[in-house]
Amino acid sequence: MSGKGSAYGTPATDTSFRRTYDLDEYAEKARVREGAEREEAKARYEAKLAGKKYYKPLTGDEAQTRARRDVLDLEANVGKTMLVPAGAGQGKRGRGAGFYCAACDLTFKDNIQWVEHINSMQHLRNIGETGEVAKASADDVRRRIDEVWEALQEQKRAATTTLKERLEIRGEEEAKEKEARRVKRLEDLARKRADKEEKEKVKVEYGDDVRIEGEHDEDDMMAAMGITGFGTSKKK
Repeated sequence: MSGKGSAYGTPATDTSFRRTYDLDEYAEKARVREGAEREEAKARYEAKLAGKKYYKPLTGDEAQTRARRDVLDLEANVGKTMLVPAGAGQGKRGRGAGFYCAACDLTFKDNIQWVEHINSMQHLRNIGETGEVAKASADDVRRRIDEVWEALQEQKRAATTTLKERLEIRGEEEAKEKEARRVKRLEDLARKRADKEEKEKVKVEYGDDVRIEGEHDEDDMMAAMGITGFGTSKKK
C-alpha cells in the first residue's frame, strides 16, 4: 500500500511540498514578545501605583506634534449602514460601529469621545508623535503668516472679477435685455397688425354695417334656404 505512487509520480508518503517552519526561530520570537509584554505589564502596574497613566515608551524615531492639517469629517457616516462582526459591539476594543481608530484599534460611539481620543497622548504615541509641540521661531511665524495671507488673496482673486470683466458682464446683460424688449415690441406690432387686418376683412365683406357676433345668424340661415322674406296681408 505504501509502495504505491501518487498521480505525480512521487511516493504517496512524500510531504516535501509542504511548507516547513524553523521552530527555533519562532520560539525566539515568542520569547521576545513575551518578555516585552511582561515589561509593559510591569510598567503599567508601576504607573498605576504612582497614580499616573501609562504611555507607550518613546523609541527616538517619533516626530514632534504639529497642528492638524485635515478637517475632521464627523458627519461622513451619517445615514449610512455599516457591516460589523457579530462580536464587535462589546467594549471599545476592536472594530465596531462608530468612529474607529486603526492606530489604537479602538471604536468610539460618539464624536466627543472620538475627538478627545485623537488629541490624547495614547493616540499621539501610537501614530509616532511625541506629544510635544515644537517651539516656533520668529521666521516660522512670519512664513506661516505669509502663507495664510497669500491663500486669502488667492481666494479673493478667484471670487472678485476686474472692472473690465464687470463692464463686459453688464454689457452682455444689457444686450440681452434690449433684445428681449425688441422681440416683445415686434410681437406686439404683429398682433396689432393681425387685429387691424381682421377688422378690414369684416368691413369688406359686410360694408359699413359691421356685424356683431350672433346678430345676423338668422338672416344668413334664411338666405341659405332661399327665403328672401315673408309677405304680409296688410294693405298699404
